[in-house]
Amino acid sequence: MGERMGKKVIVIDDSQTIREQVATTLRQAGFEILEAVDGVDGAEVIAGAPDAALVICDVNMPKKNGLELLEDLRRDDRFKTLPVVMLTTEGQPQLIERARKSGAKGWLVKPFKADLLLAAVRKLTA
Repeated sequence: MGERMGKKVIVIDDSQTIREQVATTLRQAGFEILEAVDGVDGAEVIAGAPDAALVICDVNMPKKNGLELLEDLRRDDRFKTLPVVMLTTEGQPQLIERARKSGAKGWLVKPFKADLLLAAVRKLTA
């Protein structure tokens, strides 16, 4: 756990409950968490945290959805390689494929299992 101490993970979800569940799971594992409430807020948080190790992002959000945010990040040289995992209630193959083509590193379905989330985060921030 010590080698991951303080690695920043940005959690972007319009559901406060989901943000709290993800943040609690990851904080207990030693990660530092930054939160955002939608894609626009998320873009600002990401821009202000160039040392972030990973983004966990919902798909369906107001203002800017997670796929739009992901596509924006891939067009920005600063964030082209920033790992992004989508966390969503969506399971539609076309959305999953769009996320994959846009460079998402994973797709987790809500309600998420804490051990699967943690395993994915550990793998992507190692």
